[in-house]
Amino acid sequence: MDELRYRRVMLKLSGEALAGEQGFGIEPKTIQSICRELAEAASLGVQLSLVIGGGNIFRGVSVSSKGMDRASADYMGMLATVMNALAVQDALEKQNISTRVMTAIDMKEVAEPYIRRRAIRHLEKGRVVICAAGTGIPYFTTDTAAVLRAMELKCDAILKATRVNGVYDKDPEKHPDAVMYTRLTYLEVLQQRLGVMDSAAISLCMDNKMPIGVFNLFVPGNIKRVVMGEDIGTIVKGD
Repeated sequence: MDELRYRRVMLKLSGEALAGEQGFGIEPKTIQSICRELAEAASLGVQLSLVIGGGNIFRGVSVSSKGMDRASADYMGMLATVMNALAVQDALEKQNISTRVMTAIDMKEVAEPYIRRRAIRHLEKGRVVICAAGTGIPYFTTDTAAVLRAMELKCDAILKATRVNGVYDKDPEKHPDAVMYTRLTYLEVLQQRLGVMDSAAISLCMDNKMPIGVFNLFVPGNIKRVVMGEDIGTIVKGD
């Protein structure tokens, strides 16, 4: 474990990452591929926790903008994250990685309730902890949930896995001339509205000096490289 830069991390995955090329729902081959990467990282001894979005199934903000009550829409989005968490748990356990899904909304028939001390104990025992149902409160994104859980669990960093290589000055999927940053401060992200995470999540990271690593999920071996300290993607931290 001496070779690891981070001993305990929070990995933030978008729900869309689980959809693969179909763009919606859950694509088993994509999840299996992601979980092989997670298993490789876990085998190094890193204590790994996850927060997964639900946008591949239901996006509360989008639906509420079309007339649905925002709180109801957000609760539906939380349930979508639980579905994703269970799918990832199944795929990880097929890689012989012990996992626990812990939910912010009590649903003991399918997962444990999120209890901070219990979650830390699972991590200490080498289990991957998947934190589902966001914060359990409407109006907060899964980005904010990832930051809150990372701080509660005393993680060394938040790793945000994306479809591109890091943080750019504009959308690289639409603009071929987009320039990637390798280092940013929290204030630069907020002032330039770079979209690493929502502003509440970035502000929480800034207040608590929690570094954020942004990298490409779909490059084989990247998760392992990040936890071992290779300089890939973009690092967001203080001055």
